[in-house]
Amino acid sequence: MAGPIPREFIDDLLDRADVAEIIGERVKLTRAGREYKGLCPFHQEKTPSFTVSPAKGFFHCFGCGAHGSALSFLMQHDRLDFPAAVEALADRYGLEVPRTGPSRPSGKGLYELLQAASRHYIEQLKSHSAAKEYLQGRGLTGAIARDFALGYSPKGNSLLARLGQTEEDRRRLVDAGLAIRNDSGELYDRFRDRIMFPIRDRQGRVSSFGGRAMGEAQPKYMNGPETQVFHKGRALYGLYEMPRGKVPQCVLVEGYMDVIGLAQHEVKGALATLGTAVTPRQLTRLFGIAPSVVFCFDGDAAGRRAAERAMERTLPEMRAGRQISFAFLPEGEDPDSFVQSKGAPAFREILEQATPMSEFMMMTLAQKCDPTTAEGRARMAELARPWVSGESAAPIGVYRDLLFARLAKEVGLEEERLRQLLQAVPGRRRRGQRGPARPAAGRPAATGPFDPLGEHLAGLILHFPELASASGPLPEFTHLSEPRVALFSELFEQARATPAANAAKLLERYRDRPERELIARLLSKNSGLSPQQAARELSGGIERLAKENALRQMAARTPG
Repeated sequence: MAGPIPREFIDDLLDRADVAEIIGERVKLTRAGREYKGLCPFHQEKTPSFTVSPAKGFFHCFGCGAHGSALSFLMQHDRLDFPAAVEALADRYGLEVPRTGPSRPSGKGLYELLQAASRHYIEQLKSHSAAKEYLQGRGLTGAIARDFALGYSPKGNSLLARLGQTEEDRRRLVDAGLAIRNDSGELYDRFRDRIMFPIRDRQGRVSSFGGRAMGEAQPKYMNGPETQVFHKGRALYGLYEMPRGKVPQCVLVEGYMDVIGLAQHEVKGALATLGTAVTPRQLTRLFGIAPSVVFCFDGDAAGRRAAERAMERTLPEMRAGRQISFAFLPEGEDPDSFVQSKGAPAFREILEQATPMSEFMMMTLAQKCDPTTAEGRARMAELARPWVSGESAAPIGVYRDLLFARLAKEVGLEEERLRQLLQAVPGRRRRGQRGPARPAAGRPAATGPFDPLGEHLAGLILHFPELASASGPLPEFTHLSEPRVALFSELFEQARATPAANAAKLLERYRDRPERELIARLLSKNSGLSPQQAARELSGGIERLAKENALRQMAARTPG
């Protein structure tokens, strides 16, 4: 199991994250003073009640109660769990998520082993002429083979002989996905007589390999298994070899050779999934690199079916600012063969003519029914139901509304009538989707006479956390048992101990605690105070609590 993510790393992420920028990529925001407003993405509304405060690193909806930091927004909007949201945000800033804790088995040794395996495969390629001739026959240069660290795994068990000297070494080879046992328990190299493609992360670490058979052996392509350091649904082939920084678009292709062939012809931005359909996490990574993603498929029937499946996978991930389109090659061509025979300019022209996803959706529907008849248009609307209102639909927002408007035009109905007929209730949750957190109903009123003061002081710290460091340590409140006073004391100490503390960092410390809802409610209120006024109120409030604590202490010592 992975250990916990260090608090310092989460704080660093929140320092880097511009919550307005992240939310603004998914929700249309307009400036309102020092904050931003927009229509809430978590419930249907016509008047904006959704606010984003860059200074606090916090968002709040006064309509449905959704609130939180940039991480909370990614969790609720992109339907990620907390670790996935941290990884998505870390990917955005080119950071690796560290892990701590005794339960974490270190992956460092596996990375070192995989790198050693890569060096071994490169050495084997140099000494095996058949493997070199195969790559030359595929049109690859020595320079591109070097850039992608291509290698060769010979027949037999050369890797075991090289790196599996002890029982512990052999166990680690199995853990890394490089060796495997047969039914009788005999250990052997997983990859044999294959061209080897190291799969490297953005930092250049080898996390796994893909192997391609040179002859007729099956399967033609073989990927390493899931391991502690390799997850197919997260990895993208060609990520390390891409130019650093933003590129105009990512081109998602199907094979290793497609990525390498395009890179050799200086077509930038090509990446490949690893034998699986694109996942939400991969899309998040792709859109962190470029605002536009082009899926490139063969132009035959199989390619069209693959494009339709890709559309169904990507529709739920469409956010404001994201663009997805589909490029189709002539039948029988793949990106590698096309760029080898026709050249990079011809391939770039294919990309420029790519079909936007909304247009591809309408083309797909038109191919399945006759839009010139009432029956055909009715079938078109029914076929589109899962894409505009079901589990495969785009999230509620501008893009989904535009799809509805386009579909309504195609079938000849008023948009609102079409919504009613397809039962696309705006804001309805998809099955299994976690809705935004709401304030708990029936919360008991404050019980002690100093609860309102404790709550007010807690709110001051949330809005002005810098006051905690400027105020010095708190006096003892051991004789005040009111829960809001205890919360204020804890928030005060948290703010003092947190570098560059802000509302988002403080809120994250209460992610799994019942006090979170009260903190969010306090953050949603505008204090209306200047920092100077807040400092005076904080100082006066602390003094009042200290006096009351002293009175109660005296009362406790006085015999009844």
